[in-house]
Amino acid sequence: MSRKNPRATSARAKSVTNNIPGVLLAGGLARRMGGGDKPMRTIGGRTILDRVIARLAPQCDGLILNANGDPARFAAFGLPVIADGVADFPGPLAGILAALDWAAANRPNLKFVLSAAADCPFLPRDLVSRLYDALEADNAELAVAASDGQSHPVIGLWNVGLREQLRHALVVEDVRKIDRWTARYRLATVTWPVAPLDPFFNANTMDDIAEAERLAILDGG
Repeated sequence: MSRKNPRATSARAKSVTNNIPGVLLAGGLARRMGGGDKPMRTIGGRTILDRVIARLAPQCDGLILNANGDPARFAAFGLPVIADGVADFPGPLAGILAALDWAAANRPNLKFVLSAAADCPFLPRDLVSRLYDALEADNAELAVAASDGQSHPVIGLWNVGLREQLRHALVVEDVRKIDRWTARYRLATVTWPVAPLDPFFNANTMDDIAEAERLAILDGG
C-alpha cells in the first residue's frame, strides 16, 4: 500500500504528532553483554540512551523511561522512570502497557504513545510523523517500524484505548510476543531504508558496540 510523502503531512497530523509522548524501553537484562543496562553503554563518547533521547525528544511531547530496579541509576537523564506493572519481566509488552497506563493517568486526553527500544542509537528523525501518517492512511489501530524486510514491533505507535485488552493478553493469556498481539488489530507497517545505515540497528552484544562506533561516524558522529 502506498505511503504519503512525509513532506505532505497535514496540519492536523502535525498537531497530533506534536502531542504524542514517547516511552524508551530499557527493561532488558543484557545477558549477552554480561548484564547491566545496555542503554548506558557508550558509543563515540556518548551513552546510547543519550543518543536515543536526542533523536526522539524533538519528535515527542515528552519522554518517559521504562526500566525495572532502582530508578536512581537513570537520574542524570531527568526522565520519569516507570517500572513494569506486570510481574516476572514478561518482556517489552509489559513496558508498553506500563506506558499506556502512565498516559491514561497523567495525559488522559492523548490517544497514542510512541515506544522505542532504548538501545537503538540511530533512530529516524521522522519516526513519529511517518508512523502516524501510515496509521491514518491505512485506518489502522497500531503502527510499527520495519527495515530490510524485518519488522521492529517494539518501535511503534500504540493506542491508549487498547490498554485493557493488552493487560488481559499479558495477564490472562500469557501473551509475550508483540507480533502475536498486534496481529489482532489493524496494523500499519512503515519501512525505512537501510542506507547509509539501518536506523533500527540495536546493540545486543559487545561486537555490536564496536559496529556502532563505525556507524556513528556515518550517522554524523
